[in-house]
Amino acid sequence: MSEVDNQGGSCRADDNRSTPPLPSDVCLPLNRCNLPASLIAGLSFQRHPKALEIDGVTVLHRDLFRRLDLLADAPARAEAFRDYMTVRFCLEQLDEAGLSARGIGARRARANWLRLLRGWSFNADGLEGAALKGWVESRFGLLPRFHGLPLRDQSSPQYQRYLEMRAQALYGANALESQLDLVYSYCQYEFRRSAADETTHAGAGRMLLYRGVNRLADYETLRVSSGGRQVVLLNSLCSFSRSRERAGEFGDHILTAAVPLSKIFCHCDLVPGSLRGEDEFVVIGGACEITLSTF
Repeated sequence: MSEVDNQGGSCRADDNRSTPPLPSDVCLPLNRCNLPASLIAGLSFQRHPKALEIDGVTVLHRDLFRRLDLLADAPARAEAFRDYMTVRFCLEQLDEAGLSARGIGARRARANWLRLLRGWSFNADGLEGAALKGWVESRFGLLPRFHGLPLRDQSSPQYQRYLEMRAQALYGANALESQLDLVYSYCQYEFRRSAADETTHAGAGRMLLYRGVNRLADYETLRVSSGGRQVVLLNSLCSFSRSRERAGEFGDHILTAAVPLSKIFCHCDLVPGSLRGEDEFVVIGGACEITLSTF
């Protein structure tokens, strides 16, 4: 299947070979990982996934990954990861991190990766969701497209509201974005281990996931093809499910997508007993080829 560059050529409504161009306001010129944002956000990335690595994480936390390499059991690795996060970020001894568990800033001092992910599962458009979308923007260079309301104009009141929520979520917190770096890196580590152990069948570095939606008009469509196939622009971070039946609980229309493993930030089974949300996978956005069907 031949492709053209995101910046070149025109796209017909039924041209499945071409790569539709991205809107100009999707990406930042700089990010903090090994590939540029324009590549991560493009359709070619979904078709031909590549590994993503956040700058400095594996070097700074080499002791964690060395320890994980020695553990053959996935639950043991999950426990080792949780212990490392607790000790590294002083999650149970906030005074050692220079924070106070009392006073006005106590609530933000207690914020951590688990609280963020649980808050996301409850409300993706809340403070926790703003912090997570801000992390995607910082690390991968993908700007949010929706947070309670569409975010198309950076001078709009709704975009300013998103920025205020992101700042409020991160202010006075305990290196939250660095904690999220490790969550993503550990998730990717486990995918590599599973592939090496032949315990998963992702197929060409991708996993089939489902998303239930009601308002199709909220999605930016880049191309429409036959048979319910479309190319849509996903929000910078969004939730999918491994179960089509579960996805159907959230909407009458089902988006089915082959999601690159390297775009999966985390999932509910990553740290058993810690994360909520049955079959939930939190996915980094960009252009995505989907099949639309009715549940």
